[in-house]
Amino acid sequence: MKALRYYAARDVRYEAMDDPAPQSDRDAIVQVKACSICGSDLHIYHGHGFSEDIGFCVGHEAVGEVVETGRGVHRLKVGDTVMLPAAVGCGRCRSCLAGVVNTCEFGLGACYGLSAQLQGSQAEAVRVPAADMNAVPVPEGVSLDQALMMTDALATAWYGARQADIKPGSGVAVIGLGPIGLMAVDSALIMGAHVVYAIDPVPERRALAEAAGAVALHPDEALERIKQDTHGRKLDCVVEVVGSDATVDFALRLVRKRGTVSVIGVQQSRRFPFPLERAFAGGLTFRAGTCSVPEELPALFPLVQSGRLRPERYISHRLPLSQGAEAYRLFEAREAGALKMVLVPD
Repeated sequence: MKALRYYAARDVRYEAMDDPAPQSDRDAIVQVKACSICGSDLHIYHGHGFSEDIGFCVGHEAVGEVVETGRGVHRLKVGDTVMLPAAVGCGRCRSCLAGVVNTCEFGLGACYGLSAQLQGSQAEAVRVPAADMNAVPVPEGVSLDQALMMTDALATAWYGARQADIKPGSGVAVIGLGPIGLMAVDSALIMGAHVVYAIDPVPERRALAEAAGAVALHPDEALERIKQDTHGRKLDCVVEVVGSDATVDFALRLVRKRGTVSVIGVQQSRRFPFPLERAFAGGLTFRAGTCSVPEELPALFPLVQSGRLRPERYISHRLPLSQGAEAYRLFEAREAGALKMVLVPD
């Protein structure tokens, strides 16, 4: 098969590699119909990966058709259309069965496309371990584009907003308006925020947030504007979607006393100088972590089916998989309005 393979910083190649093969009777093989690039894929693209492996297939967001199942797969059949949540679990322990795969009790939680251990989904086909749990049938009333957005991006946005304790009447800021940040704006509004400040240096992304109902601000003006609007009180909830020391610190400066900061931007800093004294004095709640997609899907399916959430509107490009290297370049450079980059096998 053909796949996008990582070799070095900014060196992702469209090449042949071995077809995926079952490693257990609980595995399934899924023929990919569409996959997409996540903001966290850029960490690998920049050479700051999660392993020393090279030549592995990248990517962790995909939808497709089941083409093979092992004898231990009982809930899926060949021909089913499925979405593949970014991270997998064992499918047997209490945590995984509750949808919280990142706390798998057997330590088998993993993410596609971080190393050769579990090959990624930016490919023509992918092996799905414990497929009864880790391949989710696409529900009626959900398009393939919508399902693809739910495999990570929309679920992470919803998780980030939920972890920020957003309630009806909350004042909220979202820092970083890539696809996940824009979906976090949508999520905050659905959760009842009375105002959402959407903060990003890119004018086109601010315009999209403003069209969704947010108050869009450049980072340089955000703190003073928010202080002015709130008479110095600042905001109840802040969602940080960038993952840098500077933006985490900025989030902590925007939140009011006894407010909540939710950090979902993937961190690359080894040591963040957390202002514990300021957080303690302010009685802040601080949460950081990665989303477990299956935990969020029960809430998201009806919101997407009803049209209240429309994550597909943040798809900016649709390219053949063979142009994956160019898609990564555009996404990194934020050229041509690049937001969600969808790749379709040739």
